[in-house]
Amino acid sequence: MLREEGRHRAAGNTQAFLAKHAPFNKMTPAALQLFAEKAHIAFYPAGSLIVGPDSGNVRFFYLIESGKVQARQAGEVTVTEYSILSLGAGESFPIGAVTAGRPSTNIYTAVEDTFCYHLPAEDYLTLMSTSPEFNLFCTQYIASLLDQSRRQLQAQFAQKASEQQTLNSPLVGIGARNPTSVLPETPLRTALESMSQLGIGSMVVADAEQKPVGIFTRSDLLDRVVLADLPLNSPISQAMSAAPFTLNEHATAYDAMLAMATHGIRHVLVTDHHGRLSGVVSERDLFALQRVGLRQIRQAIESAPDVEALKASAADVRQLSFNMLAQGIGAEQLTQFISALNDALTRRVIQLNLENHDFSGIDWCWLAFGSEGRDEQTFSTDQDNGIVYLVPEGGDQEALKQRFLAFALDTNKDLDKVGFPLCKGNIMASNPQWCLTLDEWRAQFSKWIRTPEPVALLNATIFFDFRPLYGKSELSDSMRRHLLSQASATPIFLQAMARNALEVGPPLGKIRDFVTDLEADFPGKIDLKKYGSRIFVDVARIYALAAGVHGTNTIQRLRLSAQKMNIKGEEINAVLDGLNFIQLLRLQHQYLEGEPGRQGDNLIDPEKLNELDRRILKESFRQARKIQSRLKLDYQVNH
Repeated sequence: MLREEGRHRAAGNTQAFLAKHAPFNKMTPAALQLFAEKAHIAFYPAGSLIVGPDSGNVRFFYLIESGKVQARQAGEVTVTEYSILSLGAGESFPIGAVTAGRPSTNIYTAVEDTFCYHLPAEDYLTLMSTSPEFNLFCTQYIASLLDQSRRQLQAQFAQKASEQQTLNSPLVGIGARNPTSVLPETPLRTALESMSQLGIGSMVVADAEQKPVGIFTRSDLLDRVVLADLPLNSPISQAMSAAPFTLNEHATAYDAMLAMATHGIRHVLVTDHHGRLSGVVSERDLFALQRVGLRQIRQAIESAPDVEALKASAADVRQLSFNMLAQGIGAEQLTQFISALNDALTRRVIQLNLENHDFSGIDWCWLAFGSEGRDEQTFSTDQDNGIVYLVPEGGDQEALKQRFLAFALDTNKDLDKVGFPLCKGNIMASNPQWCLTLDEWRAQFSKWIRTPEPVALLNATIFFDFRPLYGKSELSDSMRRHLLSQASATPIFLQAMARNALEVGPPLGKIRDFVTDLEADFPGKIDLKKYGSRIFVDVARIYALAAGVHGTNTIQRLRLSAQKMNIKGEEINAVLDGLNFIQLLRLQHQYLEGEPGRQGDNLIDPEKLNELDRRILKESFRQARKIQSRLKLDYQVNH
């Protein structure tokens, strides 16, 4: 039972509390004063009902001051583990019901002793009409929170970006650290083999005390070895540039840039206070400190003469993506941007390999699958690709396939060098399973749809998200038309996919905010891909197949499917905002947690998030649960 305390908090105390929580921290003093004057506080002991469907039309807007409240959906159909949510201090309810002047569809119960502000419905509506910030919050709840989080994230990243991009940065944090070096007496052949294995364009020559005495570059190879007929068993000291320019590691990027301009050099060797080699800074490292432009990157990719140049461009893509993240670009735009530049990198790798593999007169297409196929790549991504082709009349299919496999193997290896790791599941064009004729791809799709066994369903989640990257796109279009006609005509397959998609739910706790013990190897962590973005992706794929949507991007699929299924715009927008926040959190985590040579993962510790991001993450998971509940009802899946 409710015990009315019969007391109003002092206006000053109330406003101090409101100032800590969205959206009140953005509202005008007059709006806060209205809330403070009209609201009163009530106490609910643990286990007591606060409001529910049987309470009649909602009379108050409730704001939790302290304690914990459990929200549970009413009705037999949706009473599942997905229908319970825990609310804490600073969170409010039931916004939809008090706005519409109707009973609550949820049952709100105090889990522990709880104090709630009560703002009468009429005063709530007055506040809605006089405060734009409060109105936006109540009508576009998650979008309002997201906007605040994005500004917060922007400020955090802008600081990091300025730290990374300034020419006042010390050399100790720039370029290659602990670089490989060889002794002056090392044979040229040995040094060249090391350069080839490590994929580097220069080699530092240092003495036994690790003090640099020279540097050997590719231009030295041409001028001083090839053209000079210098035997490869000669010591590298005969071909190196002696007395290389060095700077102490506490010198700045500006000092290195000035040295390069003054001396016409492209590398500066960095030494510690004992004069020992500790790093190498190249012209490109300094270029990466600046705000790399899209036009320069695209031009560099399209004109890249070899894989080594593309590897450098891939690093530039990452830097530019980070700059955009720091400028507050949204997750949808950023993942599409990353995918677009990765497409350009892949196409250039394909073009370079076609110089050694001739397929003129043959219709074929390189396909992207998975996140790349959806235009949703984050900073951490591996390869998922395949080939579709037609056999010319009278041609030898097996011989042609072997030619494509050889080409694909070279391309996959070069993509790995550029920065797209080989797929651990071997979903690559060099695998004979995924280098198929158009008829073979169609037959494969039909088989998976006719017999939706676990392996077939797993393959569907990967291979049905495809798009053309290079070659005859008409082949990909033909595959898409075949897939949509088969899937939409086979409801039992879509139901099996729905059942599969509901196997994993969002990690919302019934008492705690989040469940963090789902991954045995990572206690306290949540996999934002597995328990977050993947939920939206799986639901969107099913609705797109059912509605005949040709696009593969998850947000486009959800928008177009919603139109065909008459889902309300505000409902789908809240779902998309939830997905975008989870993607943004993944991008932020992958960049900040990544290390040189290793991308960050998708595992976040919710306890380390700030209060605002925890709140939005909880709401985002709630949106994932809501779209899953809809899928469950639409396909009559019982768990």
